[in-house]
Amino acid sequence: MTLPRREFLKATSGLLTGLVVAGSPLALIARGPVWAVDLTVFTSSEAATLMIVARTIIPHDKLDDAAYALVIQAIDRDAANDETVRKMMKSGIAGLGSGFTGKPESDRVEILKEVEPSEFFQTMRLKTIQVLYTTPMAYAYFGYEGEAFSKGGYLTRGFNDLRWLPEVPLDDSGPMPL
Repeated sequence: MTLPRREFLKATSGLLTGLVVAGSPLALIARGPVWAVDLTVFTSSEAATLMIVARTIIPHDKLDDAAYALVIQAIDRDAANDETVRKMMKSGIAGLGSGFTGKPESDRVEILKEVEPSEFFQTMRLKTIQVLYTTPMAYAYFGYEGEAFSKGGYLTRGFNDLRWLPEVPLDDSGPMPL
């Protein structure tokens, strides 16, 4: 049986899409209000499941889905290059059961606690940490300005901009404020 190219692509690849939330830190650096991530291994529904897994493992309610989509893109790239990773991720998704994405967060947490020792969960956890916290989107969300060396260092750029500390008196008589 021959499968037309268009049908083959629909059956073997996915697309993860979403919208950028207006007024979010990501909206300041995003090129447009819509984002999409091309996938080669996972279908759209599998990618959506993986994104919910990543959001459940490391929840940041106000962080846009686009940041989590980069995690799924990295996992998809790993799965495309390694058959073992592909099989492990696909069986891990199947092991979560149908309807995982539609369940309340408390139920998802319980399901993930059951599979926590598995290689699937540990891979998801590690990859989410590695990718999520190294993206400019997460930097913007958390207010991290990035490394300072290429921008002249911290002395003239952010060294003394802590607004939550009390002002230190200019004279050194008396105790330091707590």
